[in-house]
Amino acid sequence: MTANLLALGAIVLWATLAALGVSLSHVPAFLLTGLALIAGSLIALPLSRFDLRQWRVPLPTLALGIYGLFGFHFLLFIALRHAPPVQANLVNYLWPLGIVVMAPLFLPDVSLTARHVIAALTGFAGAVLAILGWRADASAGAVWAWGYLPALGSAFIWASYSLMTQRVRRFPTAAIGSFALASGLLSLLCHAWLEPTITLSARDGFLIALLGLGPLGGAFFLWDAALKRGDARQIGVLSFLTPLLSTLTLLWMREETPSASVALGAVMIIVAAMVATFKGRPAPA
Repeated sequence: MTANLLALGAIVLWATLAALGVSLSHVPAFLLTGLALIAGSLIALPLSRFDLRQWRVPLPTLALGIYGLFGFHFLLFIALRHAPPVQANLVNYLWPLGIVVMAPLFLPDVSLTARHVIAALTGFAGAVLAILGWRADASAGAVWAWGYLPALGSAFIWASYSLMTQRVRRFPTAAIGSFALASGLLSLLCHAWLEPTITLSARDGFLIALLGLGPLGGAFFLWDAALKRGDARQIGVLSFLTPLLSTLTLLWMREETPSASVALGAVMIIVAAMVATFKGRPAPA
């Protein structure tokens, strides 16, 4: 139960990403990501009681962290630039399904059951309705774009990163700070190489700090703590709440009413989460 609550905390924070991103849409993507990740890395200071030794991890583990945090965002931003954003976002949200179905490949003590497969497919179908149901004309503009490939790559990276952190030598959750710091610095290098320079306002700085404390910082620490304590398959299915909550947050910002498709998607995702987390009664002795 504790693991699922931690995962839900991360999911709620990730649900604010789109809303904050809209407010900061004028800031180049890699600059925004780099500054937010660096701000988010500072959460590790009080978490480790300012003991920087907890930030230290073996180089392979650090490489895994950079692969997850930097690789995910790098491919996602490429996808959003070269494919319709709604459809690219939907492809990216295959990562919860990836966690569920790939768990037995990365975690030898985990088996895939029909219950988890059905829950994952139901959750993904609900996510489709939540995202595409928000824009009735989305399907009319659905065409093939090569940007879907990096979107699929970003989904694979986050799913595999989440699972592989359970394979490496156990590290303190505070070490996520080193992952975020290194990934943030790489993002700033990408900004210097690929993007124009802009001047940030005080409001921009405040919102970037919120982004770092929330979806690009605090969420990563909660996610790691959840995976260390819980069942990756259950957490993967719960993650389908992310696109639903993100869509509802955007609707609230726009003062729009959720459509019937969004409502149906919500029901499907909630049912999927209940099916995945239900353990049933123990068999009689």
